Amino acid sequence: MSETRTYAIIGCGMMGREHMSNLALVPGAELAAIADPDEGSREAAKAHAKSLGQSPQLFSNADDMLSAAKPDAVIIASPNFTHYDVVKPVMDAGCAVLLEKPMCTDPADALALAKAAASYDNLFWVGLEYRYMPPVTEFIERVHHGVAGDIKMLAIREHRFPFLVKVGDWNRFNRNTGGTLVEKCCHFFDLMRHILRDEPVRVYASGAADVNHLDERYNGETPDILDNAFVMLDFASGARAVLDLCMFAEGSPEQEEISAVGPMGKLEVKLPGGVVTWAPRDKSGPFEEHISVPPDALAAGDHHGATYFQQRDFHAALVNGTKPLITARDGYRSVVIGAAAQESIARRQPVDIIYKDEE
Repeated sequence: MSETRTYAIIGCGMMGREHMSNLALVPGAELAAIADPDEGSREAAKAHAKSLGQSPQLFSNADDMLSAAKPDAVIIASPNFTHYDVVKPVMDAGCAVLLEKPMCTDPADALALAKAAASYDNLFWVGLEYRYMPPVTEFIERVHHGVAGDIKMLAIREHRFPFLVKVGDWNRFNRNTGGTLVEKCCHFFDLMRHILRDEPVRVYASGAADVNHLDERYNGETPDILDNAFVMLDFASGARAVLDLCMFAEGSPEQEEISAVGPMGKLEVKLPGGVVTWAPRDKSGPFEEHISVPPDALAAGDHHGATYFQQRDFHAALVNGTKPLITARDGYRSVVIGAAAQESIARRQPVDIIYKDEE
């Protein structure tokens, strides 16, 4: 069986071009077409493709692209608020789908899409790729092997730079992103579910827009996206998890830190340092190991190699006809958790997390 498959990308902004770079590293992944309504983005993608030795057709709309190129798979990297509408014609065409996070900005739309994906005849994969950062993957494997025992406390800290500039400045408003805790933190809520192999049932969050973007105006409007938050989640098993987010801490030496603590000790991973630390309770440690990332994968994007490893597995599933490793159910539930956290901040009280995908 040939392992070559043709790909198209809808949305060739920053993340779309990162996908281009990583497709170039996957044997058998042939970029056939790109669609984006913004001429500047298309021109940037055209120049990037040339630097990668790719020669995709360029289209201003996805319908023309799907009709002309007939790709085997489509990566959707358009703005968050477009995902629900953009993915429909792709599914009508029967293409395999890699849909960037968040799956949708609204839980109701995410639920409808998850139900449609459940009976879809082709591969449907949601791009929650933080699981694929090699140091994080190693950390998760050690947790799942029971090194620390049954995890009771899980903490994720992201102290980073502000939201980047996007075409049309769409990411400055909650109505377009779903809110910061949906837009970017769906990654972390997915990681929590994946690490604990459990579901959160309650969330309490506190957050605000305190520093970033307050002097910006778009058609007279001030951005309303959160730039910091604490989010605490209770899981069905009794475990607890917390997210500490700050988006005006670009001077931090480590952008992400994840720790899991059980009766046997504490596991921790930090990025970009890439060190996994095991600290047993008997004080025989700590034991540190640096987890390396292939230089070409590290250089092909801003996600510590995760985009490459996810695309490698997506391509393998496409070729072999196997199931997605990150499902529409994962995508839906990460949106529900983020939306519940946003609601908790607005209401200033705990919120029960209710999933409707099993009703």
